[in-house]
Amino acid sequence: MQLVKPGINIDFIGKRKIAFILSVLMIMISIGSLLIHKGPRYGIDFAGGTLVQVKFSAPVAIDRIKDGLAKMDMKASTIQQFGHVGDNEYLIRTDITTSAMEGLSETIENQLGEATGVSVELRRMEMVGPQVGQDLREKALFAMFYALLFITVYISGRFELKWAKSGIVAAALMGAVYVLSLFNVSVPFLMLAALIVSLVIFWFFEFKYAMGAIVALIHDVTITVGLFSIFDIEFTLPIIAALLTIIGYSLNDTIIVFDRIRENLRKYHRESMATILNKSVNETLSRTLLTSLTTLVVVIALFVLGGGIIHDFSFALLIGVLVGTYSSVYVASPILLAWQTRSK
Repeated sequence: MQLVKPGINIDFIGKRKIAFILSVLMIMISIGSLLIHKGPRYGIDFAGGTLVQVKFSAPVAIDRIKDGLAKMDMKASTIQQFGHVGDNEYLIRTDITTSAMEGLSETIENQLGEATGVSVELRRMEMVGPQVGQDLREKALFAMFYALLFITVYISGRFELKWAKSGIVAAALMGAVYVLSLFNVSVPFLMLAALIVSLVIFWFFEFKYAMGAIVALIHDVTITVGLFSIFDIEFTLPIIAALLTIIGYSLNDTIIVFDRIRENLRKYHRESMATILNKSVNETLSRTLLTSLTTLVVVIALFVLGGGIIHDFSFALLIGVLVGTYSSVYVASPILLAWQTRSK
């Protein structure tokens, strides 16, 4: 099955400067939003606290819920409607995680029932300590960083046969990050510095295919996280799983294009690099679109019909699939063209 007729020749590489400006603009907006909001809005998985989901038998005013929480010394709680309006469900978040919350499940129904005059059903209660939340944040950052390094080894070995060199570089970077983390260096700043140093090292050792893939993945993750910040969506453990899924999806798409580029470099070695890149992207365009569209059908179904529990997870996948498809064409491939300019 082909969505695109054979022999099509869309000038993707010729539009790379426009795509570059668009990508830089999206990344700047994402980083700007993160700086303004001082990072993403962490859920209780990362920030610590208590989450309570309650369901009322009839519509109630949020002010009435606040009155009931005030009687339980939970004035600083935030209340958010959950699911559809007719479900009458609410999420209550508080930063209290001490023994003062003991017995909450036994008292919350009575307190909120008295304040609202409506029967209440406790659907869910989660509690995470602040230290546990910090540990989870750090482990999530380490997981994504190590995933990128292992991807570097795989890409460099498969496309450039630099298994040993890329393995040594990755091991050295992981060792340096681990040692510095023992000295209580701020993990977010450590990860940022490690990524910058990694890109410089990749450029120095000429890991051109790996660098194209890694820059595309950083591009995808940054924009996805930025959109979460812009829309003020909570950042939780399922979102980390979604980001790792996005990394895998985008990498698969990029490898398909890289495989065709490598084949065409041997077949059309007298052609210019820009022509070969453009031909390769066009030849894989039908497969790229089919993969993206079939994935989007499933993700959209999850987003629309999956309910509130996986709504944010499916939203992250939706953005990741769109941005990942774009980056495979307009970010990863043009970086190979930049290497030819460097060589000249």
